[in-house]
Amino acid sequence: MSRQNSILYLDGVSVSFDGFKAINNLSLVMQAGEMRAIIGPNGAGKTTMMDIITGKTRPDEGEVYFDGDIDLTRHDESEIAQLGIGRKFQKPTVFESHTVRDNIVMALAGPRSATAALFHRESAEENARIGSILDQIRLADRAGEFAANLSHGQKQWLEIGMLLAQEPKLLLVDEPVAGMTDAETEETARLLREIAGTRSVVVVEHDMHFVRQLGVKVTCLHEGSVLAEGSLDHVSADERVIEVYLGR
Repeated sequence: MSRQNSILYLDGVSVSFDGFKAINNLSLVMQAGEMRAIIGPNGAGKTTMMDIITGKTRPDEGEVYFDGDIDLTRHDESEIAQLGIGRKFQKPTVFESHTVRDNIVMALAGPRSATAALFHRESAEENARIGSILDQIRLADRAGEFAANLSHGQKQWLEIGMLLAQEPKLLLVDEPVAGMTDAETEETARLLREIAGTRSVVVVEHDMHFVRQLGVKVTCLHEGSVLAEGSLDHVSADERVIEVYLGR
């Protein structure tokens, strides 16, 4: 397993909470430009793994590297976000009382304060960037509407757009299609595949139908380590995966 050319490199990572090993000797390598789906039963360590990558939780042991040679265990959450790792949680957190476009403007501002961003006169370049994000997240025609008026699925897309505005190299997305309609779910698979054309993406998901639509390599976690890895068909056929996860 080479660290060179990897966007994410975890080797022998373990972390315990009150004697319980949430992550247990976890090793995982992702190439730059790859999209990976992470599946597994509740308590398998999926969220803790994301917490370790984003600096929210420090591992007790093991190596965690980003983009080749950046040691993530030496950085805190805000530094890691600045380095280019963006995380989207399950529940969308958009500014409901602002327009769709203003949500993107505030995200684009980065460290600049949200209020300052709204009164800042945008350059042609910023304007074009905002327009292209709105196009990509399928919300160009809703740009002037309040985010509160969007459907649940559209709020998820808006939040993905807010992350894209920060230009992350790696995007971590937690159960993006929970609560979505079938049509929104399909559109989200398309959206994430497009995003994966220009950056690396990790998708944690329970919906196997959606994982199939992504058409990417799958890692199944169980009890804090990798149980199986490969195509969805390969992983789904694994007796242990059926026993601990799919067969329920």
